[in-house]
Amino acid sequence: MMKGTLEFAKSLDQSDEFAKFRNDFHLPEVAPGEKEVYLCGNSLGLQPKRASQILNEEMEKWATVGVKGHFQGSRPWMPFHKFLQKDLSQIVGAMEREVVPMNSLTTNLHLLMVSFYRPNAKRHKILIEEHAFPSDYFAVESQIKFHGYDPEKSIIRLKPEPGDEIIRHEKTLQLIEEHKDELALILLPGVQYYTGQVFEMHSIVEAGHKVGAIVGFDLAHAVGNVELSLHDWGVDFAVWCHYKYLNSGPGAIGGCFIHEKHYQNKDIPRFTGWWGHNQETRFQMENSFDPILSAEGWQLSNPPIVSLACIKASLEVFSEAGGVKRLRTKAIKQFEYLDFLLESKLSGLIDVITPKQAKSRGCQHSIRIRNL
Repeated sequence: MMKGTLEFAKSLDQSDEFAKFRNDFHLPEVAPGEKEVYLCGNSLGLQPKRASQILNEEMEKWATVGVKGHFQGSRPWMPFHKFLQKDLSQIVGAMEREVVPMNSLTTNLHLLMVSFYRPNAKRHKILIEEHAFPSDYFAVESQIKFHGYDPEKSIIRLKPEPGDEIIRHEKTLQLIEEHKDELALILLPGVQYYTGQVFEMHSIVEAGHKVGAIVGFDLAHAVGNVELSLHDWGVDFAVWCHYKYLNSGPGAIGGCFIHEKHYQNKDIPRFTGWWGHNQETRFQMENSFDPILSAEGWQLSNPPIVSLACIKASLEVFSEAGGVKRLRTKAIKQFEYLDFLLESKLSGLIDVITPKQAKSRGCQHSIRIRNL
């Protein structure tokens, strides 16, 4: 069987240990009985079939017991977010208390910048990628303005060299060293949304901390996509959404990571809400904030259960599949085979701008069609 044939591709599917999980997701149809080839998981992941089951269970609980659903059943609503923490912590490489689903990605980014971007006359600069997702850029720009600084002077833009699409790691380290005395925060993506490039996060954290900067990541395109070790890398904070590779529905509640080393620091400012208050005394309704000593201490309000239910459905599939590490092994096989097909079938017609090396790319192919 020739490598580039449909028969060969089907043989790979037949021997794939993960093939059975295809039946765990709804696939759109292009015609009755004809499933779509869906390549938009980096924008919106497919719906897990069990999402409707879990969601309907919570809707039924609401219908039959009302407010008592906060405390009754196998998944009471009060601690519902805790039912997700174990699986989430394994996906991002963290301790359970370092992760929490809450708010949306950009809301979480603003909240964590309140805590971790504390500029002064000497240190006020933020290093971001020039082609950052617009929402990240808007958040950074507005935070700088809020503190009374000029974005043109306080934003350091990391960009590829002319004629290149990929940001070389050496350039990142060079900029960190160049601005080491003025750098307050490094905020970069885990995976660049346009090219699919994976940033060398561990090395960036080391370099940032060496010069006294805080290091955070937007993991929107990394979580559920590539292996992460946020705790061991010493990342200060990270934010992400769940609706891409984690298949949790359009506009799903976001998530965040805050390293445990920050919990006891009482000098860290934060915007507070009652869901971040000590759970033992929360319902005493006192007006003295006592934060939970975990990432949960940054919560503001009780989360939407319907969104958490969809995330739980997806995380169950990830767990049954053995986690990101095992899925990553298949992902590498897939994009290496697609590389082969593109090179053998479309040579001279396209340029692949996603990095070639497996360690430097996520589950993404970004191509440019040549103007012939």
